Amino acid sequence: MQKLRRTMLYVPGNNPGMIRDAHIYGADSIMIDLEDSVSLYEKDAARLLVYQALKTFDFGGIEVLVRVNPLNTPYGRDDFEAIVRAQPTAIRLPKTETADDVIEADELITEIEQKIGMEHGTIKLFAAVESGKGALNAAQIAVASKRLIGIAIGAEDFVTDLKTTRSPEGIELLTARSLILFAARAAGIAAVDTVYSDVNNEEGFASEVKLIKQLGFDGKSIINPRQIEIVNRIYTPTEAEIKKSKRIIEASLEAEAKGSGVISLDGKMIDRPIVERARRILDLAEAAKINVE
Repeated sequence: MQKLRRTMLYVPGNNPGMIRDAHIYGADSIMIDLEDSVSLYEKDAARLLVYQALKTFDFGGIEVLVRVNPLNTPYGRDDFEAIVRAQPTAIRLPKTETADDVIEADELITEIEQKIGMEHGTIKLFAAVESGKGALNAAQIAVASKRLIGIAIGAEDFVTDLKTTRSPEGIELLTARSLILFAARAAGIAAVDTVYSDVNNEEGFASEVKLIKQLGFDGKSIINPRQIEIVNRIYTPTEAEIKKSKRIIEASLEAEAKGSGVISLDGKMIDRPIVERARRILDLAEAAKINVE
C-alpha cells in the first residue's frame, strides 16, 4: 500500500513540547519547521533542538519531515548538515523554483551521507513550490531526483508572489494546484496541499479539504491538531464506497484466477482504472482503521 499522507502536521522547530507530543494527535506525517516559524535569532538553537529531538524522541513510527531553510540563505547548509545526521524520513525543501534547486539539495545530501557512512538515498526529499516560477517548473522539479517522494504547494508565499491574496474559493490557487498535481502524478509521487491558516473557521477549512480531495491531492498540510479529524473524516470512504470497492476487488481477483482479462460486476464491464480506484478507497478505509476484511 502506498504511504498515505492525508495530514502533514506543522510543528515549530523551536518548541520542544510540541515536537515531543506531535505524534500523539493522529496525523499521518509530522513536519518540523526550521524556516518561517523560527526567528532569525533562534535558527541555531532550533536546529540543535530538532537534531536532539530526532535522535532522542520516539515518534511512534510516524513519518517525520524537517523543513529546512533554503540553501541560498545563511542557514540552509547548516540545516542540511545537522538534519541529515539526525535521519528524519525526508527533508522538505522550501521555495523550490527549479529542478536545479532539487539537484543541489540532492548533491548536498549525497555528500553528507557519504561523509558519515550513511547508505545513499536514506534521506528523502519533499519539494514545496511557493512561486509562479516554481509552479511553471513543477513538472521538471517532480522528476529532478529519485529522492523526491512528494511535492507540495505553499500558498501564502505563492499568492504574495502573484500579487494577490487568498480567497475563500481559492480561485487564485487553481492553476498552481493543477500544475503541481499533474507533475506529482506524472512522477509517481505524492501531492500535498497548502495550509489553511484560520483554524477557527472549521466550515471554511472543511470546504477547502473537500475541494483538494476532489482535485486529487493526497492530503493537506495542517497547522493545528484540531484540523486532523476534519481532514481524515473527509478522506474516509463511506460504507457504500467500501462495500462497492470490495466487490470490485473480489470480481477482479476472480477474473485473475480464471486467467481472464475481462472483469465484470452486475453485468457491467469493470475497467482497470476502476479497480485502481477501488484499491485506493480500501487503502483510505484501512488508514481510518475500518476493517475491510
